[in-house]
Amino acid sequence: MARIKNEKPNENVTQGGENAIQNKEIEGLSQGQIVRRRFVRHKAAMTSVFVLLFLIIAVFTSLEMKLGPFRWRGWWQFKYDELLELRTEGCPEGIVGCPTLDAVPSFIDGTPMGLGRHPFGQDDIGRDYFAMVMRGAQRSIYVMVVIGFLAAAIGTVVGAISGYFRGWVDAVLMRFTDFIITIPSIIIGSVVGYHFGNLGVGFLAFYLGLFAWTGLSRLVRGEFLKLRELEFVDAARVAGASNRRIIFKHILPNAVGVIIVSVTLLMSGAILLETALSYLGFGVVAPDVSLGSLISQYQDSFTTRPWLFWYPGIFIITIALSINFIGDGLRDAFDPRQRRRLTKKDKERARAQAKIAAQND
Repeated sequence: MARIKNEKPNENVTQGGENAIQNKEIEGLSQGQIVRRRFVRHKAAMTSVFVLLFLIIAVFTSLEMKLGPFRWRGWWQFKYDELLELRTEGCPEGIVGCPTLDAVPSFIDGTPMGLGRHPFGQDDIGRDYFAMVMRGAQRSIYVMVVIGFLAAAIGTVVGAISGYFRGWVDAVLMRFTDFIITIPSIIIGSVVGYHFGNLGVGFLAFYLGLFAWTGLSRLVRGEFLKLRELEFVDAARVAGASNRRIIFKHILPNAVGVIIVSVTLLMSGAILLETALSYLGFGVVAPDVSLGSLISQYQDSFTTRPWLFWYPGIFIITIALSINFIGDGLRDAFDPRQRRRLTKKDKERARAQAKIAAQND
């Protein structure tokens, strides 16, 4: 028992030394600098940022793009709707359009690594599948961004007004939010896609964004209910600030962490929703393509030509996982209760400080 009593103070001192090391690192830093440092140290989030940026740059620069008077030819040689001669050489018997991508080193299979003419293969009528996947990723990312932007704008405004004013305003807005929640997004998207799918992917994304804000509005409302009772809001009222200024200049910046994290997770759900709608035939309409429509179109080819199913699926999983990891990193960075995991060197330094403190006592 005596030995246990002697060890407990040392453990407390060690813990205090670790806390001192953590406090020393953020001493003199602003809240934004602390959040940035925590996010940069989140390995999965930073890896996901680089992967997502690489994918976005590769996808949107690969094919021809037009933006007003500007025109980008793209670094890939084929268009997504260009009909080419079906490739048969190097393919198993009875199979056409097999991929030319070789990712195996030459000392293993005897052939040099390279992309070849059609790295992802060709579809049934000879279109280059790499160009089609790039086009599908463009459409899916576009839908994801539009839905995320609209949901963030509507959800933030509705939640902020509801949480700040409370009373009958809160009751009306939240009952309207509850009504929207009861309507499944997949049904809304199916109806919109069936009747207006020929108007383009932008129209579909816009309508889906009008119904995707409900979860965010509830989170923002909760933050505003908590923050509006704090002293800095009372000080702003005494100083004569208007309600609009208090909402958007004082309370909203303090709730931005919850908003950013929620929007990132919402965007990963948005790309999966678009995939599901396109898979069911209510999303992007031919001749345009999306990742979901490619999976739907070639699901029967999984046993004979599985690459037509693999590559869109890999892109969907990569984009969704990257956004989820970024959201996790932002959540940990904005949460003041999160502590950085100390390295072995930090722990040894804390133990050394604990020994010195114990000797002085």
